Amino acid sequence: MSSRPAAAPYDALLLLSFGGPEGPEDVIPFLENVTRGRGIPRERLAEVGEHYHAFGGVSPINQQCRELIAAIEADFAAVGVDLPVYWANRNWEPYLPGTLRRMAGDGVRRALVFVTSAYASYSGCRQYRENLAAALAGLAEESGGTAPLALDKLRHYFNHPGFVEPMVRRTVAALAELPADVRDRAHLAFSTHSIPLAQADGSGPDGGAYVRQHEEAAALVAAGVREATGLDRPWRLVYQSRSGPPTQPWLEPDIGDHLESLRDGGAAAVAIVPIGFVSDHMEVRYDLDTEALRTAAKLGLPAVRVPTVGTDPRFVTMVRELVLERAAAERGEAPVRCALGALGPSHDVCPAGCCPNPRRPLPAAAGAG
Repeated sequence: MSSRPAAAPYDALLLLSFGGPEGPEDVIPFLENVTRGRGIPRERLAEVGEHYHAFGGVSPINQQCRELIAAIEADFAAVGVDLPVYWANRNWEPYLPGTLRRMAGDGVRRALVFVTSAYASYSGCRQYRENLAAALAGLAEESGGTAPLALDKLRHYFNHPGFVEPMVRRTVAALAELPADVRDRAHLAFSTHSIPLAQADGSGPDGGAYVRQHEEAAALVAAGVREATGLDRPWRLVYQSRSGPPTQPWLEPDIGDHLESLRDGGAAAVAIVPIGFVSDHMEVRYDLDTEALRTAAKLGLPAVRVPTVGTDPRFVTMVRELVLERAAAERGEAPVRCALGALGPSHDVCPAGCCPNPRRPLPAAAGAG
């Protein structure tokens, strides 16, 4: 009898991410993909594009996806999980339709999808599921029947030990980089992407999941830092990367405003923890490393930015654990579903009406509706 971990009924894993430009000539076409249908003026795209041009027109996210896939493949091989790993993006090459077409051609019939977003929201969950549905519909049209493969999305992992524990370790290490005379009095600013209040209110099966899940993850990391250092540090969840019109209410406070309030309140230092992100992509490199740290320097507030989980071995192991957990559940077994804190493990199948589309209803795959 084989002792290899069982991935059946699945025969592949798809890593699905946001995508990003890989050269100066890609920047505007990429931003057009991201904003298609939203009526964003080209001059605004050019303005945002300057963020990318400051880094040579290359977003780090694609290379980070390659590195994560390599780490997952090595982890699978080390323990005998026989599952090929594919990669697709929402907004840049490799595009989702082409990857699904290649998977079908390789004989994949049922695959799991790992999305590089840990939380419930329209843009972080349902929009990916809409993309999956559109790509599957295209395959079905090409084949003249039904889509030749089925897809299931892995659950949200914001409170999984494989996400929380690396963030604790990385926060403790970053705090040690602060000057010795201020590090023990440093605040923690947990930063994530701001979204419109209407989307935040509608997130998850019962609404409000986006903020609730982030607050849970931040509290778990803060508690882990307290246990590791023996110090109970003040912390707050803050937001970044707002992109909507001024008339539309978005989640606040903005990271820049929060840094000012820390200075005004006499804070000694701050560690900025990008709790909403799993890799150091452009919104981390520019909005935090460039803008937020520059703001902190102008304010005279010692600051450090904590690295994201990236390819931390515990995070990579978490991906495997989620794969085997879901596979066991689909076989009718009762796997242990790891989760820290009070919210418990997230649902395997997104319920109907979960994280609704703010503009118009669209079909969504890998869920109940």
